[in-house]
Amino acid sequence: MDIYQINSVMHGDCVALMRRMESDTIDFILTDPPYITHYRSRDGRTVTNDDNGRWLQPAFTQMYRLLKNGSFCVSFYGWNKADLFISAWRAAGFRIVGHIVFRKRYASSARFLRYQHEQAYLLAKGDVTPPESALSDVIDFPYTGNRLHPTQKPTEALQPLIRAFCKPRGIVLDPFCGSGSTLVAAKDLDRNFIGIELDSAHHLTACRRVRDAQSIEAAA
Repeated sequence: MDIYQINSVMHGDCVALMRRMESDTIDFILTDPPYITHYRSRDGRTVTNDDNGRWLQPAFTQMYRLLKNGSFCVSFYGWNKADLFISAWRAAGFRIVGHIVFRKRYASSARFLRYQHEQAYLLAKGDVTPPESALSDVIDFPYTGNRLHPTQKPTEALQPLIRAFCKPRGIVLDPFCGSGSTLVAAKDLDRNFIGIELDSAHHLTACRRVRDAQSIEAAA
């Protein structure tokens, strides 16, 4: 059963919702799942399902099924749980074809090192064609202030990925869409999008950001 609407944000468990979506319909996946690190921000905020990895392989199995053959997925991950993420990606059927470092001007924390980057893997389904212009594997990561989500991603860092790996008017899926940064970045680049978010408050935030982006476009 196909339940989604293009350019919408669904509220609920992404595994259950993706199971009801039609296979081979998504052009690009860009997602920032929980890192499974029991994250707690400086102001005490946490991330739903960051305390367990039960969702990891089922979620990427569904993402692989939904993605069109010959398409890409970019997934952020927790560096100290890389073995779990890589195992889940490969079990789902993805090939690892690249790694991306997002360079920060600030440190998220400091212990053994000053942690001044985020990271993601570029994954492929089937035989993929490289983009016309290869994207740098180091991308600047402006500070969002994490005002809308404890691990909020800047749209400026996501847009080059969408531009490179999703055709215009293609469908971008983010099953862990948080405050909606991927969706806004897709909208700004004339791509369609589908977001899924489990947390009720973040779902409302993502819906508001999408509405605001659509209103700005309509007024232009």
